[in-house]
Amino acid sequence: MSVLRSALLYASLTLGANTAFADLSDVAALRDGDMKKLVLHEVAKPAGTASFLDTDGGIHDLTEYRGKYVLLNFWATWCAPCRKEMPALDALSRELGGERFAVVPVATGRNLVPAIQKFFDQVGVEALPILLDKPQDLAREMGVFGLPVTVILDPEGQEIARMRGDADWASDSAKAIISALIDG
Repeated sequence: MSVLRSALLYASLTLGANTAFADLSDVAALRDGDMKKLVLHEVAKPAGTASFLDTDGGIHDLTEYRGKYVLLNFWATWCAPCRKEMPALDALSRELGGERFAVVPVATGRNLVPAIQKFFDQVGVEALPILLDKPQDLAREMGVFGLPVTVILDPEGQEIARMRGDADWASDSAKAIISALIDG
């Protein structure tokens, strides 16, 4: 770690900064390839409070995931980059999902459930739920303009990182980042 970086980290901690910043500075070093697009926030931001639906019409919101790190992915069936990254999100969920981490894909806008199910079947998505934000309330509240957008939430439900565009979420770098967060 450079002297300047160490001094800044020390100054932040002594001034009462959020200790999560120290963890994120370590995470930043793990970004490689697509993950270089991941913007880590120095200060956590509030996440959206709008609800979204499951395929049975059940109402959900992000508070259900408190206590876990969450990779919240906004996507749509008509979005080619979104469709490209979905198998990688599924692989990440299968490998690291559990008590401390969840991948939460939210189809925003007009997305028909049969089309999502057909797509999931075609590409072998097995571990991801089908969640819908048809009125785009959650996406709008979280400042999602364009797709895909992926947001990482900490266990308190605060946004700590964001990426615009698709990525290989099954890459070694992505897995290292998520592992560092959940093991930290």
